[in-house]
Amino acid sequence: MSAPLIVSIPHQLGREEAIRRLRGGLTRAASSFPVLKVDEERWDNDRMIFRVRAIGQAASGHIDVEDDHVRLEVTLPWLLQRFAEAAKTVISQRGNLLLTKR
Repeated sequence: MSAPLIVSIPHQLGREEAIRRLRGGLTRAASSFPVLKVDEERWDNDRMIFRVRAIGQAASGHIDVEDDHVRLEVTLPWLLQRFAEAAKTVISQRGNLLLTKR
């Protein structure tokens, strides 16, 4: 089993507002990436549990929302491990945009 990809994104929104912005966000983000398909996106209190598929490979993980940061943890299959650093950069950039106080 490969090590999980972990991304922590700070925010100043508070937990409730961060959750509000994140709800449905994975499905919206996937619409920008034709190779990404969301198989599951469900919430359990302050945690979103998800399963996605890219290039025929399945990945699963969760996002924990705290008062001052969001922590994403996803386990990638070996084939997608090659893209882990690029994915981490994109996730951080998009997450920061979504969670920037407006």
